[in-house]
Amino acid sequence: MTGRDLLTPDVRAEIDRWVAKYPPFGKRSAVLAALRIVQEKNHGWLSPEALEAVAGYLGLPPVEVEEVASFYSMYERKPVGRHTISVCTNVSCLICGGESILSHIEKRLGIRPGQSTPDGRFYLKPEEECLAACAGAPMMMVDHIYHEHLTPERVDEILDGLP
Repeated sequence: MTGRDLLTPDVRAEIDRWVAKYPPFGKRSAVLAALRIVQEKNHGWLSPEALEAVAGYLGLPPVEVEEVASFYSMYERKPVGRHTISVCTNVSCLICGGESILSHIEKRLGIRPGQSTPDGRFYLKPEEECLAACAGAPMMMVDHIYHEHLTPERVDEILDGLP
């Protein structure tokens, strides 16, 4: 899919809703949202063409959009599985079993962090520093939805429920 193909009228309208939240001189503030929107449209990743399309649409230098996409862990720069899984292994989750949850997912899916399943169904993100749900430890995020107080059985239910 080319960058222009990604900027369908509905994608442009959604980006425009974010742009409207900022002062006219603040289009740069909508970069995070625009990248998320385009990434979702592009099957979970941002190609170089997608980055250029976002930069062009927002009227920003491509290098500024590239810097944002390369800095934040929520943006993928290569094709990944349809469902993105992030497992928190920071202090609270570590103490409450986050590493065993991660190990369970690795064994179940047959992949390591940073890999996608061969069928393209799942992508296990590299280690997340913290997902800010310490009170619900251990936890994971699947497709931007938090799942807390996990057990291996609950993880299996969640993954089995995804298309």
